[in-house]
Order: sequence, then C-alpha cells, then structure tokens
Amino acid sequence: MRKAVWIIGVIALTLAVGGYVFFGGERKAPVRYRTATVERGLVESVVTATGTINPVVSVQVGSQVTGKIQSLHADFNSVVKAGDLVATIDPSVYQARRDQAAATLANTKAAVAKSQADLAQRKRELARFNSLLGQQFVSQNDVDVAVTAQQGAQAQLEVSEAQVKQAQAQLNAADLDLKYTVIRSPVSGIVIARNVEVGQTVTAGFQTPTLFLIALDLTKMQVDTNVSEADIGGIAEGKEAAFSVDAYPGESFRGMVKQVRNAPISVQNVVAYDVVIEVDNRELRLKPGMTANVSIVVARKEDALKVPNAALRFSPPQSGHREAASSTRQAGSSESPATAAAPKKTSTPGQKRVWREGTSGDPEALSLQTGISDGTFTEIITDALHEGEPVIIGIETPRSGSRSDALPPGFGGGGQHRPRSRDRGL
Repeated sequence: MRKAVWIIGVIALTLAVGGYVFFGGERKAPVRYRTATVERGLVESVVTATGTINPVVSVQVGSQVTGKIQSLHADFNSVVKAGDLVATIDPSVYQARRDQAAATLANTKAAVAKSQADLAQRKRELARFNSLLGQQFVSQNDVDVAVTAQQGAQAQLEVSEAQVKQAQAQLNAADLDLKYTVIRSPVSGIVIARNVEVGQTVTAGFQTPTLFLIALDLTKMQVDTNVSEADIGGIAEGKEAAFSVDAYPGESFRGMVKQVRNAPISVQNVVAYDVVIEVDNRELRLKPGMTANVSIVVARKEDALKVPNAALRFSPPQSGHREAASSTRQAGSSESPATAAAPKKTSTPGQKRVWREGTSGDPEALSLQTGISDGTFTEIITDALHEGEPVIIGIETPRSGSRSDALPPGFGGGGQHRPRSRDRGL
C-alpha cells in the first residue's frame, strides 16, 4: 500500500513539474527568416557629389584707370554685344593729362626746329672758316672751334628729336588712359553681375577692380563638382551624369563629364578633384550659382544577376551559428568550427557571403563573387546562385512577442488586470 502511494506521488510530482514546464516555462519559438528572390535587371554604379552651376565662359569686365563712375549703360540681365558701351569714368583728370602731354610734345617739336636752325648756322660758319683758312685769314684753331660748334649743334638736334619721341609716347599713354575711361564689353553675352554704382570711385592698383561679370552664353552651362579621391578612379570623360537642384524638386537634369581636372583640392586634409559636367540649358531654367546634387554613372549593366544588399549584410543569430557552421562545412567550406561560428565582418574585395535556408530550415552560407552595386542591389558574377533562388535578408519579428514575466519587477504577474473605473467616487 505504501509503495502504491509512493508511486502515485512520484507520478503526480512528475505531472506537476511537466505541466509547469509546458505551461509556465520558457518555450523556444522557431526562427522564421525573411527572404528575397535573386533576379535580373539593371544595375548602375554611381558616384554622388555636390557641385555648383556656372557659365562655361564668363568674363570679368574691369577698369584699368582710377576714377569716379560717371555713368552706367548696362545693368543686371542686360544683353550686350562686343564693343557696346557699359560704363564711363570721369575723364576730366585724364583729359587734362592728355592736354599737358600734347603741349609738351609741341614744345619739344619747337626745340627740334630751333636745334635744326642752330645746326644750319654752325655748318655755314664752318664752311666760311674753311674758305678763309685757304687764304690765311683765320687760324687752324678757329676752324677747329667751328667744327666743335657744328658737332655740338648736331648732338643738340638729336637730343631734341629724342625728346619729341618721349613726349609723343607720353601723349599716347595719356590718350590710352583717356580711352580707358570709356568701358566697353569685350564679348557678346548677358550681364550676370554689376558691382558698381554711379558716383562710386574705383581704384586700379595691383588688382583690377571688377565692374561687371558677363556670361558668354547661358544656354551652355557646366557643373563644377568636387569628387573625393576614393571615387575619382572610375570617372572619365564622356561618362553620363544626372543632377537635381532645389529649385525644381523631383526633376532630374542630364549631363556628361567634360573634363576631369588633375589639380588637387585639399580641404582639411581631404583631397578632391574638380569634375566638370557640361549641361544643355536651352530653356534657361538653370541659374548660375545653383547647388547641384550630382550622380555620375561609373558602370552600368543592363541584364545583370543581382541580389539585395540586405542579403549581403545579413548574419544569422548567435543561437544558430553552430548549425550554420555545420551547414557551411557540408557545403564544402574549409573553415574551422570556431571561425564559422561567428559572422564575418570583413571580406576580400569582391568576395561576399549570403545565407539561404537549408533542407533542415537552418541558414547555410554561400560564398560568391560580386560586381558593381547601385546601393540597393549588387551584381553577382559567379554561378553560385541562379535567378529565382531565395536568399535570407532578415528575421521575421512577431508583433506580440513580449511576455509578462519579462517585464521589470512590479509590472504584472501574468494574470489579467482589472480595468480601472473612471468614476472618482468608485
């Protein structure tokens, strides 16, 4: 009798413990994976950068003389032709200098005439002394003095002629300065900047002051963008480019790489290179100075086998590393169990790893060679995967997966809570 009671007690205890474990203990829920299908399609590898829209040719119109702006004949957005008058500087000072130089030239010319008359007189005197010397009326010393006088008159004439040339050069310089007071457009285009006002004094010193900025042709624009040294290797002339501006949200403009300049641009130890993109602006919608967000197509594959980048970033949970390691070894991997147990954080260039569900439901790793990427999909250039095969991109998370016993102490005990009444009197 006692033996039967003991057996019944053991059975009851076993049932109680089993019931507690089954109903109240932790049960491990199966892991469900989210998958995506390997597909074929377009893959574009692009380099993004920020640039500024500028005219292809812009000319700065300045002043070569100092003075006060007397009048302006061009304004913002004015269309000008080569040779058109755009501004004048007060010419009174330079007119006075020109008149002074002209007077100096006239004075030197008069000096030349006087020197010529003096030289003619010295020649006549020398001829007279030579004739008298044959008749013994003058001495040889008188003849020598006459020769010296003639030579001095000849030298004075040459000095006067040189002074005429100098005065003529000064007059030419004064005429040129006077001409520079009238400022004309050197090219045909449109004025995009005017930096002076009437009455303002401009000073032409070591640096020529800029009065106007004229764009040669606004229907042809270019985007000057700085590309980092890490991305410059795949950019070459003729590559396609697309960009957007804040003025036209949601609209994309097309262009082409015109030039990759070799001059480095270093800002805070970051090296970049200027990439010039030519743009057709026939509708004149793009304005100089706009900021452009540029995407340059480095490589393009039309019918590429591709996988989502999420599949390349996925790693199985810690609890499944051992099963994943065994699956990897069954697939022919030479990794040790300790190495295969942890997810790889790095890989060789072009060598990646994806995971797919095996026959047992556990994830198994698959190494593959990758090509270009557009940030969302990556090209596969090996035969490790085929079109239509699923790959793991994540783990499904149940919507209500929290347990009451996982709450902090004092929050719930597993039972149903009584609803609180909103009536303060209850």
